[in-house]
Order: sequence, then structure tokens, then C-alpha cells
Amino acid sequence: LISGSRSSKTFKPKKNIPEGSHQYELLKHAEATLGSGNLRQAVMLPEGEDLNEWIAVNTVDFFNQINMLYGTITEFCTEASCPVMSAGPRYEYHWADGTNIKKPIKCSAPKYIDYLMTWVQDQLDDESLSAPVGCVSGVPFPKNFMSVAKTILKRLFRVYAHIYHQHFDSVMRLQEEAHLNTSFKHFIFFVQEFNLIDRRELAPLQELIEKLGSKDR
Repeated sequence: LISGSRSSKTFKPKKNIPEGSHQYELLKHAEATLGSGNLRQAVMLPEGEDLNEWIAVNTVDFFNQINMLYGTITEFCTEASCPVMSAGPRYEYHWADGTNIKKPIKCSAPKYIDYLMTWVQDQLDDESLSAPVGCVSGVPFPKNFMSVAKTILKRLFRVYAHIYHQHFDSVMRLQEEAHLNTSFKHFIFFVQEFNLIDRRELAPLQELIEKLGSKDR
């Protein structure tokens, strides 16, 4: 499924949280509460836990989930089919990471998503940023942790938005819509619980977000 220039590392969830670590226990807790089916409850900060740590663990988990979901449709998301990175006709995304590419560039969806996933991977691998992921609990989080986590989640949302707007027919053919919907619902409830993504950024999927939310009231 991996085409041309795209590096295989990008589409294999590589970010593992080491077994035995406190964050691994948190991940197990998250998985267990998800199994209960109550997503609103599942995203809440467990009693006595550190907010940054909870956000870090879940961010890694969402990165892995989106990696896998997008990985199943890469053959349908090509330079030809998706020459721009969009979420429907009204929303187009241009890539910039502030370091290598400072001025936003217009690029195809597969290229944009490759940049995006590689950038997220680099953030998660950056010792200064995510030293606490998989390390001894109690390591202080860097001051800019929350702003970086918010940027990661904002960008991961764009991959969901692109899949829903441009590739939902492929998702249906692969019979993956239930998996996609559950993953996205979990993601949305999480970012809503901790107010991590600006409402304007969520606009491309606003109707879907309202629909998913209304079923849980």
C-alpha cells in the first residue's frame, strides 16, 4: 500500500509505550474504560492522575489509530486523486512546520499527510518534549507541552477530516466505517473534554460532531 516517496516508517505505528511504565498502566485504563462503551466517561481524567500525562498517552494512542486508519486507504489517496489537501470544497490545508518549511506550501493530500505524520512522530520522539512518555512517572513536563499537544491534535483532526470528506466511499467499501466513527468519536470527546482544539478548526466536520454528540446526551 505504501506508494513511491512515502517512507514506510510513517505508516507503521511506531510509538510504543513501554510495558510496566505508569503510562502503560494509563493506556490500559483508557482501553478498559473504552470497552464499557461510555466514551464521555472514558475520556475523563482518571482520579489522581496528571493531566499532561493523560493527554500525552492519549495523543500517542490517537496518532497510532489515525496512522492505521489512513494506512488502509493510502492506495486511494494519491497525487492524482487528491492534488490538494482538503476537507471538502471549502477547506484547504497548506503545510508549514515552522522549522523546515516556514512559509505554508500547497501540496497534495498524500504529501501533506506524510509531512504531518513525520512531524508528529518527530515531536513524540523528541526527548525534551515527551521524555515522560514511557519514562519514570514524575518527570516534569516541559512548559510548552500543552501547546505542542494541541498542535498535534489539531493536525491529526485534519487527517480525519480529509478521510471523511474525500475517502468515505472507500472506507465504506472496506467496511471500516464503524471503526472510523468510533475512533473519531473517541477523539472528539477527548478534545472537547479538555478543550484542546479551537471550534473553528473543527468546522469541516461540525455536522458529524453534533450528530455523534447528540446520541450521547
